[in-house]
Amino acid sequence: MEKRCYLIITVTALLILSCNSSSKKDAQSTTKNMKNMENNLKMQKAISKDGTAISYWKSGSGPPLLFVHGVTADHHSWYKITPLLEQYFTVYAMDRRGRGGSGDSPEYDIMREAEDVAAVVESIGKPVFVFGHSHGGLCSLEAALLSDKIDKLILYEPALPGIAPPVPHGFTDRIQSLVDSNKLKDALEVFYLELVKMPEEEISAMQKSPVWDDRVKMAPTISRELSLAETYHFDDKNLSDLQVPTLLILGGDSPPFARQVIDILDSAISNSEKVILPGQQHLAYYTNPELLAEKVRGFLQE
Repeated sequence: MEKRCYLIITVTALLILSCNSSSKKDAQSTTKNMKNMENNLKMQKAISKDGTAISYWKSGSGPPLLFVHGVTADHHSWYKITPLLEQYFTVYAMDRRGRGGSGDSPEYDIMREAEDVAAVVESIGKPVFVFGHSHGGLCSLEAALLSDKIDKLILYEPALPGIAPPVPHGFTDRIQSLVDSNKLKDALEVFYLELVKMPEEEISAMQKSPVWDDRVKMAPTISRELSLAETYHFDDKNLSDLQVPTLLILGGDSPPFARQVIDILDSAISNSEKVILPGQQHLAYYTNPELLAEKVRGFLQE
């Protein structure tokens, strides 16, 4: 089965770039690329099992590949890697519930998110490749147990609540307190630095990217996803019958808990393989999209 995703980036987001001559040139180039992408995008909606509308965008041609983003992200996240893949795949990028063009529900539940991914897959109407990153990787893994139209699965450092990353006592309340005080930027930085263990240089690179402002706006969704550590129980026995070919991606410089998750899933999924991205951590689709695209193509085009 196949899933593909695509991204839209607004021109106004370019305001976060610096104003020196080099940055202005980069901004002009990025603006042109974004306009070209937006002209090619087609927004569609799938209706999830509970009636929530889930938006997704389409570009490119070839077998379908669906991208499922992580925490504080939306379909814009993939703007660097999409141009590298859309000549080989029909790329789809969804907004997970509670952000962007998608709807939401009063109470949060990871299984509703799994149903959202499955609904988009069913809406595409043919076997789909699915790429899930971080929290989106968990949503995609659960979706693979719901839909028989997922042809191949790629999980890039998926979250396993209760196992990794470990959520310290009181951390979720601390994030929510910052959000309640409208300190969204602070909440996002604390989340990345203290929980994800993202290096400062990687955070700095993201802050200079066109998607940073959107991520800050979505900081209110952090707490509800962290709360899964208290409500979600991972049982590797549930994966014993999963036959979907699965690629598990790990950054070579990622913290030990990321490797722990990959090893757990590799042992639980019978048809899985691991790949390590040298010199990368959690955001290779920003920091080295060429390397990540190469690994994705190699697995999907086998």
